[in-house]
Amino acid sequence: MPREQPLTVRVFVRRFSSPPRGARLARRLAVHRLHRRDFPYGSEASDTVELLVAELAAHAVTHGRVPGRDCELTLTYTPGLLLRVDVSDTRGERRPPGVAPGAARPLDGEGGRGLLIVEAPASRWTVLDRVPVGKAVRAELGLADLSVRRAK
Repeated sequence: MPREQPLTVRVFVRRFSSPPRGARLARRLAVHRLHRRDFPYGSEASDTVELLVAELAAHAVTHGRVPGRDCELTLTYTPGLLLRVDVSDTRGERRPPGVAPGAARPLDGEGGRGLLIVEAPASRWTVLDRVPVGKAVRAELGLADLSVRRAK
C-alpha cells in the first residue's frame, strides 16, 4: 500500500491599519508571500489573489473600518489544493444589507461591485463571524480550477 505524503498547510497572518494605505500594504504583502511560496509575480494564481486581496481589503477599510482598530489578512495555502484569503474587520454587523453569497446584488452608482469582482474568480466565498467581534470575508481559490483555466 503506497504511503500518503503528509499534508502541510501554510498560513500567513498579518494585521494592517484600517486607512486605505493599509489595504495597499495587505495586497503587496499577499503577492510577496505567494512569490515566496511557489507562485511567482505575474502568475495566474498571484494575479488572482492580488485581485481578491485588493477588493476584500478595500471593502474592509471602506465598510468595516472602526477608528483605532486594525484589519487582518490571513492567507492559507494547501499545496496542490487550495489558496484561501480571509480579510477581517472589527465592524459589528455581519454583512451589509443584500449581500449574501450567491444572491443577486443591486449595482447602484459607484458601489456594489467589489463582491461581484470577488465572486468571479473565486471558487467560493462567504462571510464569517469573527470572534470576539467583527466579520471575515473569505474567498477560496481552488488550484485545480486554476489549472483548468490555464489549459483553456
